[in-house]
Amino acid sequence: MARRYPNCWLMTDERMAAGLWPALKRLPPGAGVVFRHHATPPAQRRALLRRVERIATARRLVLLVAGGGSGKAGVHGVTGARRVRSAAAHDRREAVRGVQAGAALLFVSPVFATRSHPDAAPLGPMRAGRIGKRLHVGVIAMGGMDARRWRRIARLGFDGWAAIDAWLPSR
Repeated sequence: MARRYPNCWLMTDERMAAGLWPALKRLPPGAGVVFRHHATPPAQRRALLRRVERIATARRLVLLVAGGGSGKAGVHGVTGARRVRSAAAHDRREAVRGVQAGAALLFVSPVFATRSHPDAAPLGPMRAGRIGKRLHVGVIAMGGMDARRWRRIARLGFDGWAAIDAWLPSR
């Protein structure tokens, strides 16, 4: 990986509700946030994003915005981004497509079973680790991840981990 990116990430969504704010505070400075909130109406999404941007700036968090938007550091999803680009990869084909489209980071999922996608079969650490091999981009493990699992699988070719539930106050 040519450029250094955060090794821990928060993936946001509507399910977090008010838990978003304490989750942002739990992140260490320099961590990453992928702002999603796809189902939020556009005006509310912009207002929410502005608030997240202020917190990200104050806490020195890297912010990627799914589906476009301002995003101080970049965009999650590779269409039209001029800054850091990232892509989701559930298999090797998606990973290669993401890299060909300009992604610098791949969020590989689901490594483990996850509440976000309860019907998705987990890839397992070994298979997930092979998805981004030799693509020369950052590979972030996602799906059922937390700090303990990250320590267990980091050596399998991952450059970081992402989660929702691991950052919520109830954890």
